[in-house]
Amino acid sequence: MSYTKKPFLVILMLIAMVLLVTGVHAAENSDRVIITSGSSEVKVTPDRAQVTVSVQTENADVKVAQSENADRMDAVIKAIKAVGIADADIRTSGYSIYPVYDDTSSIFGRKVKTYRVTNSVQVTIRDVTKTGEVIDAAVAAGANQVDSIMFMVSEELEQSLRNEVLGKAVRKARADADIVAAAAGVTITGVKEINVGSYYPPVYYENARSAGMDAKVASAPTPVEPGQVTISAQISATYLIS
Repeated sequence: MSYTKKPFLVILMLIAMVLLVTGVHAAENSDRVIITSGSSEVKVTPDRAQVTVSVQTENADVKVAQSENADRMDAVIKAIKAVGIADADIRTSGYSIYPVYDDTSSIFGRKVKTYRVTNSVQVTIRDVTKTGEVIDAAVAAGANQVDSIMFMVSEELEQSLRNEVLGKAVRKARADADIVAAAAGVTITGVKEINVGSYYPPVYYENARSAGMDAKVASAPTPVEPGQVTISAQISATYLIS
C-alpha cells in the first residue's frame, strides 16, 4: 500500500468508529414506552350569571332620543343596584345611534324618519337565585330588551373542580398503562411526560332575547333556571417501561 493512501484510510477508519459509537449511544438511549390517555368530567350548577339588558328609544329629534334613553337607563341601573348588585358588577356593553329611514321615500332620496338610540348594560350576578329578580327590576324600570343570559362558575369553584377532574384523568391514564404493562409482561419504571389537553371555561348560554317586555303587569317573577355546566379534562401520558 502506498504511503499516500494511508492518511485516507486512517480518516475512513475514524469516521467508521464515530458512526459506530453514535449508533450504540442512540440505541442505548431509545426509550421503550407505553402511551395512554385519560379524560374526566363533572357537572355542576353555575354560581354566577351575566345578564345583558338594553334600553331602546326612538325620536325624530336625536337629542330627545338620547335624553330619554339616558333617563330610562339611569332608572334601570338604580333598580338593578336596589336588588343588591354592586357598582363593579354593572358595565356598559354597547351604545349605538342609528337613523331609521322612511320606507316610502325613494332609494335616491331617502329621508330620516327617526333616530334609534340603544344603550346596553351587562350585569354580573353573584347569586344566581336573583337572576329573575334582576331581569324583572330592570324591565320594570324601563329596559325594553333582555338580550342574553349567560351562566358560569366562579374562578374559585372552577379551579377546585378542574383540579379534581385532572386528577381523575391522570389516574385513568395510569390504570390503563398498568393493565397494558401487565398484559405485555413489562414493568413501568417512570413517567416520561404528561400533556394536558386544551381547556375551555364552562359557560352555558340561554337565549333570552325579548323585546317590548312589561314587567309592571307580570303576575309572577320571571323564572330562570341555571341548569348545569360541564368541567372536563383530557390528558395524554407517556410511561417508561423495562
